[in-house]
Amino acid sequence: MLIEMDGYDQQVLLSGPSYTLEQLNKFYRLAKKQATSSIEIAQFFCSKYQFSRIPYDATLQVAFVIDTDTGRVYSPTY
Repeated sequence: MLIEMDGYDQQVLLSGPSYTLEQLNKFYRLAKKQATSSIEIAQFFCSKYQFSRIPYDATLQVAFVIDTDTGRVYSPTY
């Protein structure tokens, strides 16, 4: 599963196990509580939920987007 973390500070692609939208929302809320910056949220996902960071490629289609500016987790339409 590919997810994109999109924010003012960074755009990151993460590859990892499949999770539901509800699960990702929960994970994001937990990560946001523990992280001191939006950059640390991606690191939290990698260490806690078995995701790995891959080189960013805007042409890839992702299953979910986590917008760290708005706090929204959603499935994009292509």
